[in-house]
Amino acid sequence: MSKKLTTESNSLYKNIDRMSIREILYAIHEEDKKIVPAIKKTIPQMEKLITKILERMEKGGRVFYTGAGTSGRLGVLDASEIPPTFGIEDLFIGVIAGGDSALRKAIESAEDDFIMGWEDLQKYNIGIKDTVIGLTTSGQTPYVMGAVSEAKKRGLLTACITCNLETEIARMVDFPIVAIVGPEFVTGSTRMKAGSAEKLILNAISTSLMIKMGRVKGNMMVHMRISNKKLKDRGVNMIMDSLCLEKAQAEQLLFQYGSINKVLATKKKNNLLDCSQQKEFMYLPFYKGISHKKII
Repeated sequence: MSKKLTTESNSLYKNIDRMSIREILYAIHEEDKKIVPAIKKTIPQMEKLITKILERMEKGGRVFYTGAGTSGRLGVLDASEIPPTFGIEDLFIGVIAGGDSALRKAIESAEDDFIMGWEDLQKYNIGIKDTVIGLTTSGQTPYVMGAVSEAKKRGLLTACITCNLETEIARMVDFPIVAIVGPEFVTGSTRMKAGSAEKLILNAISTSLMIKMGRVKGNMMVHMRISNKKLKDRGVNMIMDSLCLEKAQAEQLLFQYGSINKVLATKKKNNLLDCSQQKEFMYLPFYKGISHKKII
């Protein structure tokens, strides 16, 4: 029998309907403080999972998030943010019970279909190099368990993110990520602490993988899509900060090459130096008796 610390236990707060707005907000805040420590305990397990995913991703593997309700929406959200942020398509795919229509309107009954979870994954020609991560705060969603169990049978790498101890899905997968955040402020409302924990864990997994796949330089999203004015300005600032250029020159280079990464990759061709290299010359007036101006 699973220990349902999150999804079934009563709230630690009584008569919340009689609280003032301020009391409600402070109580929710107190509960939210429990999320980060719970996630910290999962870091060693996350590291093992990410290491295994990376091995597969470097050979062309993808990551599939499968979930229902809030969990499914969070998976789709994380996957959909990878292309604009890191400039790469179809590496992360979010699949939700009930299909895309369930993103806007709850289709709660869809999560009870054990068979459909795997059938939905098959639409993407899922294969042995891929990884399936089941998202279920309760640890017992049939749609997710069906998807993960079939993936496991077929030799795919499997994981889950859940917020309850000793769940069946945790025993089923290769790498269970279990963040025990405790009972929700509103009893059973896992869109609160449990959902927040899931989102933070998904952020950590996908971001770590993209960094190790070379989609970040220093601390910059050099492969991000320049699709609007805000992102163009951000890109210009990154180029200015990296190469110590004036705004006009940075704008011209970004327009010419179309991406931050291409600008940085062609700096030698354009006789440009990183800011750190420029500072080395600035503070090195003489080297072996030769002026730093001559070195440049």
